[in-house]
Amino acid sequence: MKVPEELKYTKDHEWVRVEGEFVVVGVTDFAQKELGDIVYVDVDTEGDTIEKEEVFGSVEAVKTVSDLMMPVSGEIVAFNEGLEDVPELVNNDPYGDGWIIKVLVSDFKELDSLLSADQYKELVGV
Repeated sequence: MKVPEELKYTKDHEWVRVEGEFVVVGVTDFAQKELGDIVYVDVDTEGDTIEKEEVFGSVEAVKTVSDLMMPVSGEIVAFNEGLEDVPELVNNDPYGDGWIIKVLVSDFKELDSLLSADQYKELVGV
């Protein structure tokens, strides 16, 4: 299982990559394996400002549907439209082409409450 050191993580199994005033958000390798084959990614909050820990969308797998939680407060400025046609990118490349949203961050201090790679590994038991 991959847990890239340069990313931040949530207890809800999202990852966060900082890119200037934005963050890119996706689900972790652990989460995609637990979900199984992803068949649909639903994000209808593009353009909305969402608070930290609120639901911004969902991921539907063959066996379950799971809510996606905002890791930081901010405006969702982009959704990975590639997931509309190829949702399995989340399974095949969770930290690359399988990213889900890009967020204009409201408060960068919220990043301090996210988990480091080592803390996330401890959470999931690897």
